[in-house]
Amino acid sequence: MNDNDKQQDPGNGGGNPWMRSLMIWVGILLALALFVTMFGGERAGQTGNSIPYSTFLDRVEEGQVRQVNVSPTTITGELTNSERFRTNTPNDPQLIQRLRERGVVINARPEEGPNIWMVLLYQSLPFLLFLGIAFFVLRQMQKGGGGGGAMGFGKSRAKLLTQKEGKVTFDDVAGIDEAREELEEVVEFLKDPTKFARLGGKIPKGALLVGSPGTGKTLLARAIAGEAGVPFFTISGSDFVEMFVGVGASRVRDMFEQAKKSAPCIVFIDEIDAVGRHRGAGLGNGNDEREQTLNQLLVEMDGFEANEGIIIVAATNRPDVLDPALLRPGRFDRQVVVPRPDIEGRIKILEVHMKKVPLAPDVDARVIARGTPGFSGADLANLVNEAALMAARKSKRLVAMQEFEEAKDKVMMGAERRSMVMTDDEKRMTAYHEAGHAIVSIHEPASDPIHKATIIPRGRALGMVMRLPERDSYSYHRDKMYANLAVAMGGRVAEELIFGYDKVSSGASGDIQYATGLARDMITKWGMSDKVGPVEYAQPEGESFLGYSSAQPRHMSNETAQLIDAEIRATVEGGLARARQLLTDHIDQLHTLAGALLEYETLSGDEIKRLIAGEELERPDPGSGLKPVASAGTSIPKTRRPKGPFGSPQPA
Repeated sequence: MNDNDKQQDPGNGGGNPWMRSLMIWVGILLALALFVTMFGGERAGQTGNSIPYSTFLDRVEEGQVRQVNVSPTTITGELTNSERFRTNTPNDPQLIQRLRERGVVINARPEEGPNIWMVLLYQSLPFLLFLGIAFFVLRQMQKGGGGGGAMGFGKSRAKLLTQKEGKVTFDDVAGIDEAREELEEVVEFLKDPTKFARLGGKIPKGALLVGSPGTGKTLLARAIAGEAGVPFFTISGSDFVEMFVGVGASRVRDMFEQAKKSAPCIVFIDEIDAVGRHRGAGLGNGNDEREQTLNQLLVEMDGFEANEGIIIVAATNRPDVLDPALLRPGRFDRQVVVPRPDIEGRIKILEVHMKKVPLAPDVDARVIARGTPGFSGADLANLVNEAALMAARKSKRLVAMQEFEEAKDKVMMGAERRSMVMTDDEKRMTAYHEAGHAIVSIHEPASDPIHKATIIPRGRALGMVMRLPERDSYSYHRDKMYANLAVAMGGRVAEELIFGYDKVSSGASGDIQYATGLARDMITKWGMSDKVGPVEYAQPEGESFLGYSSAQPRHMSNETAQLIDAEIRATVEGGLARARQLLTDHIDQLHTLAGALLEYETLSGDEIKRLIAGEELERPDPGSGLKPVASAGTSIPKTRRPKGPFGSPQPA
């Protein structure tokens, strides 16, 4: 059914809604005009100026009254100057005699009873007017078919998606090839079901998209809508939930009724965890609104009456809270994981978004992709947008690699705070702190290469050292963890070596927090302590919903807890000792790098290597903080925020 058919279909409301509303308002205005006209006609019959009865008697005595019309309630008449008048009739027995003595023409009129039809009309017209307005308001509240009116609580709020503009296809989805292939098969089944039916294959009832926020679940659903060529209904899980019991179940039934009329079709439920949470974990008994809605959804998806040709595609980033009955085969036959993209996926995503941006020749999507591990599709789209905004702010016609580097730093670390005033002592301590991290990182073989070091404040950080993994890593080895501990302690050790024990600042609080957390995970989660052994002692991290937890805490004795604390301290102090040894052995390099940071404020990884090798740096404007040409690599910050309580570097 196309859009023109929908507009002409009487089942969709019949006629033009605007004309129907106009006709209702015209009818109301005509009724008001009739009401005013009827009362105006009654008043028109009572012509003449109203005068007091005493004035009327004076005019009679003066001979100014030509004729009168006497009725039981009023007296109307005409003066000698042809002026009309009227007055009320009192109980005056001498009035007729006075009029005869003055030669006034007297016309007697009997009292006319009210017209019964007019009385009925007068009394019923306000009631009819009220009914008309009420009927109009109720119709307006029920219009639209979305259940938004007072009388439409049970109507489904699913919208039939039409993409005349901004149509999304699978060509716009990149970086999640496995998930795309799973859904491409669903679309192919809808286009040619006989291809699969020949071998006894049945169309899947549902597909659940699972992934972190921003990974492209909704984009995949829009691509299905653009590729399938069948009706596509979209609704949010929260649209089923209301304060009235039974409303959500009614909306589920109505949604499937609409889908049956358009089968084969696809129904997309976004954030299904709003309605599909584990039953029995809520407050009260099992008859609450959310559980009734979930029960109805389970029945409609795979109940006694099969709904053929309706495919449910749902998305959530909380699969752990979903009811097991919702995930069984026959309901959501496929659970499609939409992961964060790897480096090749990030390159493809960047290329999709870069098509809309005029790029300079020096822009390399691979360099940017290597510098953004862990970024989701939404993060990369935001990165490209920030780079375009920065280029526009500088009145450039093309977006260059410099803008992408600045945008990446802004997204990951916050905007530069060049207006922040730091004393020379604070800048000097920050420079040595960051130089300490960098020197330890350079001389630790298992550490990631340095990408950038800066003492320009960004966000909450007063300075930062960024290290770059050479490739995406999915597991980490013991030697790299010990190297990370040494690098984290390098800033504190540098402060102590240069400024003395009493001058150590609070800038290493974040580093200590990171090192302690890493050491705790090594001992309690990953079994990397010979004294504690390969036993898991960490507190559970399972999701908890109103007291329900998917994991139970492991109880330990006081002796074991003391042993774990001692091992954590020994592990962190081992990193501290390793950093002290490296910085003591390379104290000259520490002074050289700290001096360069004070002069240039920002150094790239290549420039740091040249300084350590004794080479000279060439900068056109040493004090400008000019961005160096970025080296190829990724840019996950391993040691950052040397000042303040929020300086914890992020673990790999």
